[in-house]
Amino acid sequence: MYTAPLAQYDFLYTEVLGTDILATVTNGEIKAADAAAVLTSAADFAAEMLRPLNTVGDRAGSVLSDGAVTTPVGYKQAYRSFAEAGWVGFGLDSAIDGGGAPFLLYNAVSELWSAANPAFSVCWLLSTGAAAALHSAASPELKDVYLAKVVSGQWTGTMNLTESDAGTDLSAIRTIARPNVDGTWAVTGQKIFITWGDHDLTENIVHLVLARTPDAPVGLAGLSLFVVPKFLPDGRGGIGEPNRVTTLSLEHKLGLHSSPTCVLDYADATGYLVGDLHRGLSAMFVMMNTARIGIGLQGLGLADLAYQQARDYAQQRVQGTVVGRPSGTPIAEHPDVARLLTSMSSSISAMRAFSMQVAEWFDRWQRTDSPDAAELAEFCVPILKAWFTEEAVRIASDGVQVHGGLGFIEEAGAAQHYRDARIMPIYEGTTAIQSNDLLGRKLIRDGGVTARRLFDQIDSSVGSLRVIEHPVAARTAERLDRALQTVRDATETLLSHAARNPRDAYAASVDYLTMLSLLVGAWMHGRIVAATLAHPELSTADQQRLTEADFYGAHHLSRVHSLAEAIRAGEIG
Repeated sequence: MYTAPLAQYDFLYTEVLGTDILATVTNGEIKAADAAAVLTSAADFAAEMLRPLNTVGDRAGSVLSDGAVTTPVGYKQAYRSFAEAGWVGFGLDSAIDGGGAPFLLYNAVSELWSAANPAFSVCWLLSTGAAAALHSAASPELKDVYLAKVVSGQWTGTMNLTESDAGTDLSAIRTIARPNVDGTWAVTGQKIFITWGDHDLTENIVHLVLARTPDAPVGLAGLSLFVVPKFLPDGRGGIGEPNRVTTLSLEHKLGLHSSPTCVLDYADATGYLVGDLHRGLSAMFVMMNTARIGIGLQGLGLADLAYQQARDYAQQRVQGTVVGRPSGTPIAEHPDVARLLTSMSSSISAMRAFSMQVAEWFDRWQRTDSPDAAELAEFCVPILKAWFTEEAVRIASDGVQVHGGLGFIEEAGAAQHYRDARIMPIYEGTTAIQSNDLLGRKLIRDGGVTARRLFDQIDSSVGSLRVIEHPVAARTAERLDRALQTVRDATETLLSHAARNPRDAYAASVDYLTMLSLLVGAWMHGRIVAATLAHPELSTADQQRLTEADFYGAHHLSRVHSLAEAIRAGEIG
């Protein structure tokens, strides 16, 4: 079973981030009560329609036969219902007939879809990103043909970057686009690892393809972006002839089996230029940035799914003598199982709160054009993506451990979560790519200005905790204060490394990203503690929040000090 964290979101909206953060960022257009109704509706759909298909899709997988991909039973109806309910365009600009939801609500809904069925949720995520890219860069003529169809869910979108010799290094892309006399382009090349690159959910698929033109400069500056549809539009709002795009094979993957990952061959396929020639990467980056946040939230959703299953199993499984407990006590009370479960839940609570803080920055950026919010939001995108996805793998692995030997057996279901999670720290930019972005494009580029602004906000929360007379508040403040100083010192060390020997800085970039992740997680717990201790009486949920915060500070935040030692050491060898 999966239970959506509705109460947790209400607590974040109405107490941790403010008295009603949604009303604040939307000038009263959307309130916490509105969000509760939306999340309840989304939770019902996730539990009733998507969650039952998760195991079905894993076991059946999508199948390629005679050049066509068939998804598992139930997926077509689920996607049709999903689109008809308006969920595809829920977070997109109302100017393009999207739902116009703020990030604070959109991110929460994203977690629910990802928890219920991670493989299904990727299809919707890519379509959202494709629509955002078209909205930002496409000509009015292209928008007229494609945008409304993608926003509504009538057509889906994909991202076509990777080639066999051009994975992370997009400058090595060799797909070529040659101009046709009618103003279209003939796109030729082969793309691999194309998620939801072919399927039977919708009548058409809109591929966004990075390619090189014959006169293009070498490297990234020579890339252009093209719309290459599976079926050519017929000029009347429908589809006409098939384009020259062939699905050569489906990848045989570790997990996410119902999500068809395709090898696509373009043989003089008709394409349409998106944006300016040789500016394709900037247009595509709109989609990539959307996807990075979405994949991070997918990690959060899957982590919570794995935790809930492990918790429920441990609470009913009786095995062995539990130290200090009567006979018949379930394994959830074994000290080490309790440690694993609290480790899982404390990280999930920290990530969920941080996703809302990042969402609040994005909302303020978009709705008030706040430069401070913009800088903080962009600074934290690689942290969110890398931290959430790495934790998804760890938490899913711990879920297998809680199940013991049964966890290694597919019928128990815990193994699927681990298999599904393992791709998340890889796609849409590996953890090292995220850390290099954090270091090079964020920290070094502005000399640490944004990082220090973030640290000042954390310091303010430490001050608020110090005046609360409660042992958990005192311990949280003391641990957070020490960790903050360690991270400040490590930041200056990295900036010094970058000026003297950049290899020393980049060798420590993943450690630094991990350190910041642990710090902002503790910051979130500090704010949760402050909100919790404002209650006149503590409920069972409140006691759990205090336990998680205390555990996080002792078991997770404490790692920042060893990571600082690694950062000081610099390059290996």
